[in-house]
Amino acid sequence: MAVDLESALLRAFVTCARSGSISRAAASLRRTQPGLSQQLRRLERVVGEPLLHRTPTGVTLTSAGEILLPYAERVLALSTQALDDTRRALAGQCGVGLIDDLAAARLPQALSDFASLHPRATLEVISAPGPAMRDAWDAGRLDIALSDPSYLPEPPRWTARLPLAWVAAPGFDISTDPLPLVLFSRPCRWRAPVLAALDAHGRRWRIAFESTSIAGVQAGVRAGIGVAAVLSANVEPGTSDVVGLPALPDAEIGLVRRAGTEGNHLVDAIETVLRRMT
Repeated sequence: MAVDLESALLRAFVTCARSGSISRAAASLRRTQPGLSQQLRRLERVVGEPLLHRTPTGVTLTSAGEILLPYAERVLALSTQALDDTRRALAGQCGVGLIDDLAAARLPQALSDFASLHPRATLEVISAPGPAMRDAWDAGRLDIALSDPSYLPEPPRWTARLPLAWVAAPGFDISTDPLPLVLFSRPCRWRAPVLAALDAHGRRWRIAFESTSIAGVQAGVRAGIGVAAVLSANVEPGTSDVVGLPALPDAEIGLVRRAGTEGNHLVDAIETVLRRMT
């Protein structure tokens, strides 16, 4: 007999994974910690594998949890969107801007799923570094954009802070001195805080490889050229989280909408997708 994954259990799991703590997730969902823990155990029984490593300082994903997380997020996003839009036909065109880092994560898949649900809607997704994103905005190609706030044309409607993680190819020797780095090319605003974190801990470094795109950075990591700081969502299978390097600051992103789109059902729905997936 087929076994269904209940959305309430998936939501409990996703919230814990995102927050890194069962107690913080319980507060966010307005549930008791024992009640949330019980939901997680139920989901693990259904899956047949542990999904979270539980420690006194929080939770991290097991290998099974890493596999389930993107599916769970897609199921929840699609479920909510289907309920929101069942009685509302969405049509028209919307230009969506995503900084390159986000275009490699789960957002493009969520937007593709959205487009498949709404065949009368046309989405143009533009992924680019911050300055190019601003150029696309100024040219009128974008109705909504998610980017580094410093490149947005006005104060963002809302912001989110996303964790960065050190990554390297398996077996990479992080004791190499100076430490070889794979970085985003200037003018990436996350670059300076990453280097400052190393400097503050007296760790010598050298720039071994640079790229303007997340695909280029990931390729440099896979090739074993050096270590990189990427969004946690962009840690690829086959690369490893690096321990023993300084803690990294969060990366801030913000969302802006073009004036005159208030009340536009299509842009409203796209904003909802972006907010739920960040």
